[in-house]
Amino acid sequence: MVRCYIGIGSNLGNRRKKIDVAIEKLRQVNEVEVKKVSSIYETEPVGGPKQPDYLNAVIEIETMLGPRKLLAALHEIEGHLGRKRSIKDGPRTIDLDILTYGDEKIDEPDLKIPHPRMNEREFVLKPIEELRCLG
Repeated sequence: MVRCYIGIGSNLGNRRKKIDVAIEKLRQVNEVEVKKVSSIYETEPVGGPKQPDYLNAVIEIETMLGPRKLLAALHEIEGHLGRKRSIKDGPRTIDLDILTYGDEKIDEPDLKIPHPRMNEREFVLKPIEELRCLG
């Protein structure tokens, strides 16, 4: 099993419900075990067009899925919740990002682990620190 941190955010529609549904869908993915979920933080958008504030959290999971299969599972959940990838850094019903995948480093055009901007984002760092303090 590999420990991973997944970032989750939403700024369209019923943001809290979308996050709750996404977490529940993640719990249903074979070979994924949701271990902990951080508190939810309301944050201003970073980059992109003018848009509503986000609700953000981080999920700690353990998985037997490889990074690409995990990414595919996350994209499937996003699709189920109406995610459209039409505007770069635009508003979204749900956003699920692999922040870390164990100690692996991947630098490919469509998959970068650890997430390249996670250390610049308070809405990622604060929830990860919260989860790590929970032991």
